[in-house]
Parts: sequence; C-alpha cells; structure tokens
Amino acid sequence: MTSYASTPAPVASAARRGNRILNVVRMQLVNRMTFIWIPLVILVGVFVLSVLIWAMIPYGGPKFSGGSQALMWYLFAVGLQSLTLTFPFSQAMSVTRREFFFGTFLTAALCAASLAVLCTLGGLVEAATHGWGLNGWLFHIDWMWSAGPAGAALIVFAVALLMFTIGFWSATVYKRFGGLGLAIVLVGIGLVLIGALWIIGRLNAWAAVFAWLAGGLLPLSLCLLGLVVVLGATTFAMLRRLTP
Repeated sequence: MTSYASTPAPVASAARRGNRILNVVRMQLVNRMTFIWIPLVILVGVFVLSVLIWAMIPYGGPKFSGGSQALMWYLFAVGLQSLTLTFPFSQAMSVTRREFFFGTFLTAALCAASLAVLCTLGGLVEAATHGWGLNGWLFHIDWMWSAGPAGAALIVFAVALLMFTIGFWSATVYKRFGGLGLAIVLVGIGLVLIGALWIIGRLNAWAAVFAWLAGGLLPLSLCLLGLVVVLGATTFAMLRRLTP
C-alpha cells in the first residue's frame, strides 16, 4: 500500500501546482466557442470566401488572400476576454494569480499550436493542388514557406501567441491603471517606435533592417517569441497586484 508520506514535499507541491494549472486550462476551455469553434468558423469562412472571390477573378496569375489575418485579430480579442471575463471568476474559485497566468497562457499556446498545424496542413494541400486549382493562395505564402513547413508553422505560432499576449497585456494594463493609464502607455510605445524609425533613418540602416528581415524566419520568429516573454513578464508583474 503506497504511503503519501513517502512522496517528497517539493515533488508533491509541484504536482499540485501542475494539476491546478491544468484546471485553469479546463476552466478556460469550458466555453469551447471561444478557443475552438469560433476560430474554426473564421478559418472555414475565410477559406470559402477567398475561393469564391478567386473564382470570380478573370486572371490566370497567382491570387493572394490576406484573410487568415482575421484569426490573428480574433486572438487579440480572446486575449482581452481571457482576463476581463475569466479572471474574476478564477479568483472566486480560489485560483492563485500565478496559476491563472500560467494556465491561461498554456491554453493560448495550445490554441496557437493548433492554428499553426491547421494552417501548415492547409498550405501543404494548397501547394499540392496549385492553389486549389485556381492559383489562389491563402496559407502557402512564399515568404512564410521559405524555411519549409516547420518554418511556416513556427511563424504562425509566434504571431498567434503574440497577438493573444498583446490583448491579455492590454486588458491587464487597463484593469491595473484604468483607461487613462492604458492610453498613456500606448502613446509612450508609439513614441518609442517613432524614435526607433527615426534612428534607423538617420543611420541609413533601412537596407540592413530589410536584409535582416529577409534573412530567414527563425530570427524573426525568435524575436516575436522574445516579445511574448517580455510582455508576459510585465503582465505577470501587474497581475500579482490586480484586483478582480
């Protein structure tokens, strides 16, 4: 008969934390519409609309659609809702802020990974059928597939997770500092970006910047994931002092 006393306390504590984080994932997925069905409806809807538009265009050359961006913007909205709608409920269920944070981001990572797999599979079928027989391209975009299926999946995962993170971060700033605080932070970020553009222009470094962007998807994907880590860390710091 197994004795619970034989399990080291740190191991048992880590196991309990892991279980509670998974419970947060289950809590986020209670409303399957948010993370599963609505993204699928958007994906299928964008595909059907793109095919209909391609079929109406009397042009034999390649036809591209940027409709897949709709999913990225939807994930931004999901990031907002994951805090504003779920955080108060989690606190009523005695979930710690740490567990809520890691459980929510694990849910987002799973959603982003699923989206990356679906888009990569769509790109493979698209390439095999020469753009669905219409020379139309929704998933298999040349620059995204320059590193093959793995590179395409990585960039989709990174962008999807970043959009969720930006939404979650924005909602946290709003809850922590109010609408005025969020506006000030966004204006500050805008000034920093303009300053960076000015510095690049003064140094005549645009050629180097574009060469770096064209140098491969891996550096770009890693930079986007690094931004996810930075925003996630600041979000966690604010979340620790956030009131429901």
